[in-house]
Amino acid sequence: MHQDHSPMAGSTSPNAPKSGLKRLFRSKDGAAAIEFALLAIPYFLIVFAIIETFVAYTAEQLVANAVDTMGRKLRTGNITYSTTNTTAPTYMDETKFRRAFCGEISILIKCSEAEITAVTKTNKLFLDAKPYTNFSDMPTTIPVGSDGDLNTTGLTFAPGGAGTKNMLRAYYRWDIMTDLLRPYISNIRPTTGSNYFLIVETSAFKNEDYP
Repeated sequence: MHQDHSPMAGSTSPNAPKSGLKRLFRSKDGAAAIEFALLAIPYFLIVFAIIETFVAYTAEQLVANAVDTMGRKLRTGNITYSTTNTTAPTYMDETKFRRAFCGEISILIKCSEAEITAVTKTNKLFLDAKPYTNFSDMPTTIPVGSDGDLNTTGLTFAPGGAGTKNMLRAYYRWDIMTDLLRPYISNIRPTTGSNYFLIVETSAFKNEDYP
């Protein structure tokens, strides 16, 4: 009986292990998955930051529109404030004014009842409305305390009557999650570690000579 004594019969080529390693190192299967895993976190972080910035600027525009609307009502006498005539149909104290202001921004920003009524305990929405002798006397900077946060001690609600020059300013602390762009879009950097974008909108006007 003839037997095949060829080295290929029933044995493995001595080059087989070496060629197998070559094939392993040359294989690119799964490379895309590995690259995606490495880049996914920073990629989605940037995308989320862009979306969050867009929403923050949308909220800023809402606050700006609310300041313009409420300022116009103060200017025309549709909203009045007086410590001596609280029975006028146009009279609004600070709580009523805050409620009306929150109604203007409610499409995106929700004010809790505590935020509206507990004026001294508010931590998001701050309103400042008061008269000045001249427009040049009105502040042009944001009041910042020694801790780098908004200084609210000088904020009051006491708009003037007919013919007075007034400034209405609103501050809103918009909470953010991806704190990547805040240092470039805000000069408020609290040392307490709070992550928020401070929305600031101002309206300066002279009240009409309404009755």
